[in-house]
Amino acid sequence: MLKRLLIILSILALGLLLYSAFVENIFSPRLSPKDSAEISLNDLNLKVQYNRPSKRDRDVFGALVPFDKVWRTGANEATTFETNQSLIIDGLELKKGKYTIWTVPMKDKWKVMFNSKQYDWGVDEKMEPMWDPNYDALEFQVPTQQLDVTVERFTIAFDNKTGHLNLTMAWDNTLIEVPIEIKESRTER
Repeated sequence: MLKRLLIILSILALGLLLYSAFVENIFSPRLSPKDSAEISLNDLNLKVQYNRPSKRDRDVFGALVPFDKVWRTGANEATTFETNQSLIIDGLELKKGKYTIWTVPMKDKWKVMFNSKQYDWGVDEKMEPMWDPNYDALEFQVPTQQLDVTVERFTIAFDNKTGHLNLTMAWDNTLIEVPIEIKESRTER
């Protein structure tokens, strides 16, 4: 009896493994792999976790990612932003904590929203963004910049090479920069 049970369980386990490998394709690399961007400056620690969709010969902004509609800012899970200190972004305070980042790409500018709600996924079953505007902690607009090169995979990074910290997002031939200041060290202009 025990031997039969072990044989049946082994067959079920093998069947599940074969199904997962060939039907669900669980061993192939993700089309939009997870990635993160981090920076530490003195006592400031910032981290972004996101998924990186590829261009793959597609028109991106205005097509794959429609203009004037909320985008999950990446693929799969909602993109998250964490800060251990309060920040000044576009003249507004973003308190220390963990946020999700949502954007509205437009032709010449993007609206960027830092949302205090945590979402397991970026879109619902109808492929509509799960973003709830009632939880927006910050909303502002930044201009787009056209790049001379094509960025194949959506990329989020921190740029501090000039001493002015920016959160950058680039994909295809488009780049945006979100200027970030530490609240405590902000100087009046």
